[in-house]
Order: sequence, then structure tokens, then C-alpha cells
Amino acid sequence: MKNHHYKTTIQWTGNRGSGTSSYRDYERSHTISAENKPVIEASSDPAFRGDKTKYNPEEMLLSSLSSCHMLWYLHFCSEAGIIVTDYVDHATGIMEETNNGSGHFVEVTLHPTVTLQNEEMTEKAKELHHKANEFCFIANSVNFPVKHIPTVLVK
Repeated sequence: MKNHHYKTTIQWTGNRGSGTSSYRDYERSHTISAENKPVIEASSDPAFRGDKTKYNPEEMLLSSLSSCHMLWYLHFCSEAGIIVTDYVDHATGIMEETNNGSGHFVEVTLHPTVTLQNEEMTEKAKELHHKANEFCFIANSVNFPVKHIPTVLVK
């Protein structure tokens, strides 16, 4: 077994001068950073007093699942001799808020649109989404289903 270690830094930037003196007195803004990488401006979802112009944790979770799936998928296509020329995914997720204000995701659905160079590889290209889902590190780490509804185009 091989371990991989990761480090990020989260820095709250939302102190308006009085800290968390009341629920309405502070911003949810923060930055996400990792060594030698661009800083990501983040906040909470606007439903939770966040800044709608910044990424929120829920969007970052969807992005992590989508990105991980794509990277495995492209790897498996490369191994199978399937030439992918474009890939875009419009991931969606459902988070259920509970009565006490906490919540959890109940599902995420990936909607990848993959463009192939050769039509004869269409069926195999569709099948490889299942394998990518099985191998995705992030999908294997969550306790809700990660579904995928792929579209395959040929150009």
C-alpha cells in the first residue's frame, strides 16, 4: 500500500473588524491555497450568507469529483486507443439540509460530453465511464452515489 500526502491552507479573510461578534457581522470569505499554486477565492453558498461570486465548498466537492472522473477516464481512453478530442462535464449535486441546520450530499451526477475522433470507438468510450467511476479516488471517498450520464460525440 502506498500513501500520498496533501497539504492546503485555508485562510479566513472575512473579518470586518469585530470578528464573529454576531452571525451577521462577518463575511464567509476565505482563500484556499497550496504551495506554488494560484490562490482560490472562496466563500459559503449564498444560502448561508456567502459571496455568490466566489466558489463554495459544495461547488469544490462537485469539481473534485468531476475532475477526478475525467482524469481517470482520459487515462483509460488513452490505454484503449480511444482518441478523445474534447471533454466537458456539467456536474450536478443534491445536498439535503437537515432540521438542525447541518446537511449532507445525497447524490452527485456527472454529465460528461466527450468528443471522439473515431465513431467505431463510441460504445467502448461509453463503457469506460464505469471503470473511471470505480477508480476515482474522490468518488471512492464519499458516502453517496456518484452517477454519470455521458454523451459521446464524434467529430
